[in-house]
Amino acid sequence: MVCVEHLPVSDAIVGPDGLARPRWASVDPMLRDYYDTEWGVPVRDEHALFERISLEAFQSGLSWAIILRKRPGFRAAFADFDPDRVAAFAEDDVARLLNDEKIVRNRLKVRATITNAQATVALRERGGLVDFVWSFQPDDTPRPRTQADVPTSSAASVALSKALKQVGFVFVGPTTMFALMEAIGMIDTHLLDSHRRGSSGVWG
Repeated sequence: MVCVEHLPVSDAIVGPDGLARPRWASVDPMLRDYYDTEWGVPVRDEHALFERISLEAFQSGLSWAIILRKRPGFRAAFADFDPDRVAAFAEDDVARLLNDEKIVRNRLKVRATITNAQATVALRERGGLVDFVWSFQPDDTPRPRTQADVPTSSAASVALSKALKQVGFVFVGPTTMFALMEAIGMIDTHLLDSHRRGSSGVWG
């Protein structure tokens, strides 16, 4: 039996609406809406999953708030993240993207998005991106009470990262893939006291 006195105190924040959320989703209305409606919701569509992988790569080294604010610009610049269209981008498209102030203008990440679109298209011969990624879903999920309890990588994210690299993806390191797994509901890292805990339907 676990003594309640020895459990860590939750750092979830209860908002004016009476709902508990992690600190990162409790102040900025944009992040709060994203947390309440998108983060941790299962993504099982190639188009949407390619977008998530692309945006997670662009987020590397930056805050998610920056990426989320620029998401409309990203979608416009990258043909709404249609893998077939992005896979066909040429050097003039790269030049166009590097001059687009509505996105993060990082040459390596721009080229990585094109490379990953090509890898996404190629993966269709092996069952497709969605089944490939979800095949790395672990048997269990973290049960964090505080944000400090949330890992930044796992054996599953390391394995997913390695497998994606083997089929041609880039900018898919273990930490980035762990963030992806959180965002698409493959694991549930909602705090135990959060109103969103268990909302994905993937985990009990």
